[in-house]
Amino acid sequence: MIPLLLTGATSSMKKELSVVLVTMVVIIALPVAALVSVTNVGALAQPDTHLYTDKAPAGDLYAYGNCTFWAAERRIQIGQPIPNNWGNANTWAINAQLAGYRVDHSPEVNAIMQTTAGPLGHVAFVESVGTDGSWTISEMNFKGWDEVDSRTLPAAAAKQYNFIH
Repeated sequence: MIPLLLTGATSSMKKELSVVLVTMVVIIALPVAALVSVTNVGALAQPDTHLYTDKAPAGDLYAYGNCTFWAAERRIQIGQPIPNNWGNANTWAINAQLAGYRVDHSPEVNAIMQTTAGPLGHVAFVESVGTDGSWTISEMNFKGWDEVDSRTLPAAAAKQYNFIH
């Protein structure tokens, strides 16, 4: 009789263990699947692209993972924070002007590059300006959510963008 009880208990325990293991796999897999669904995983293989893994600094209230978050973050890092009420990227140039910032079509180191293209616009941080007038930006959410990348734009493209100084 005792072996019969142990056999029944073992079978029940195996079922419970299976349920626990399946639950653990689901709990681990769901966040990974969510991240993959909003991130351009292929872009992460490029040397100039990485996921942002630092925590948000005090003072940056823009939505984590978006271009506005990154531009505000970079300005905090250089000691030139911007207001947290400029909204989506497509409204940054006008809100910057209203707040007294200079806005023009001239790239300059530490400026914020802004465009109204797309449904919400886009902003990026100007890291450097070349002697030929080209400029290199760092940006977030251009290739995928929470992805930071950099790219260099030609001098002739400056007239297509606003630069917030």
